[in-house]
Amino acid sequence: MAKWGQGDPRWIVEERADATNVNNWHWTERDATSWSKRKLKEVLEGLVVEGEAGRCEIGDLKHVEGEASCNSRKGKLIFFYEWNLRLSWKGTVKESGEKHKGSVEIPNLSEENEVDDTEINVSKKKGEGDVLKDLMRTEGTTKVREALRDYLKALKTEFTLGMILPTKAPVGQELTTEHKPTGNTIQDSVSPQSLDTVGVKIPTVRILMREMFNSSADELYSIFTTKELVQKFSKCPAVIEAEKGGKLQMFEGCVSGEYTELVPSQRIVLKWRCRSWPDEHYATVALNFKDVVAQTELQLECKGVPVSSEESTRQCWKKQYFEEIHILLQQSKESME
Repeated sequence: MAKWGQGDPRWIVEERADATNVNNWHWTERDATSWSKRKLKEVLEGLVVEGEAGRCEIGDLKHVEGEASCNSRKGKLIFFYEWNLRLSWKGTVKESGEKHKGSVEIPNLSEENEVDDTEINVSKKKGEGDVLKDLMRTEGTTKVREALRDYLKALKTEFTLGMILPTKAPVGQELTTEHKPTGNTIQDSVSPQSLDTVGVKIPTVRILMREMFNSSADELYSIFTTKELVQKFSKCPAVIEAEKGGKLQMFEGCVSGEYTELVPSQRIVLKWRCRSWPDEHYATVALNFKDVVAQTELQLECKGVPVSSEESTRQCWKKQYFEEIHILLQQSKESME
């Protein structure tokens, strides 16, 4: 096998401890079927559709048939998915108060069709109440399409976290990135000066993010250090040993690490990694909690992220942590009212 700088570049063994799928040249595949079934239930069940005719709510995902996978080849991700779905719905007519039930069928959600072109069929059990059926055919179909887009977005970001392994930059090539703030993120920046090498010798980058939460610093700190609360926002079993040297495992083992510093209500420092990063390579994550009037500003520094995993790591923190914690806080607030 050739050394760095010699032979066919497709087979070069870089300065990486695992020497796995060098330069991301080889075909690798990850089964996304089980993950997709959970995600489809999450985004579809409980959708509320309201209009002048009345109010409907999508219930259980009664039938899920199909499969999904993500493949990596030559540093690119290729997605395959094909689903046959059937959902139940129930609704109440606004004027009469009558209640009706029906179903929503999606016979072919696949990569071959855009979501807007995917067939969605709405039916209703016998009897009157066609106004609700019409509501589901119009507003309901729109809501379902939005949910399907959320699933596909998560498939291409959340599920693929770390699938593209780091590669060695050509000698003399500078690694530079530029980003603009998006969503609720106040600051999200990377500069060439922030490149570091941590753990395995691979090009890495430092990610800075800030997020405002409607909670006290005490409450937000607890959400990151209490097993029950972590499992609520992550929607998965977790290992949380919130003490120096304590273990951390989340998202069915996709994320793992260790607590290295804890200052109650002020600061948490972690060794943090994605399962598919090179073996033994960890980022250092620092979470600082700052009280701001009736809110808390969370300042995140994630140092040592493989350059090729930069965007997926950012999306992980934004989608799987920040957005889910916002939802948890809102649910907690509503339950107390």
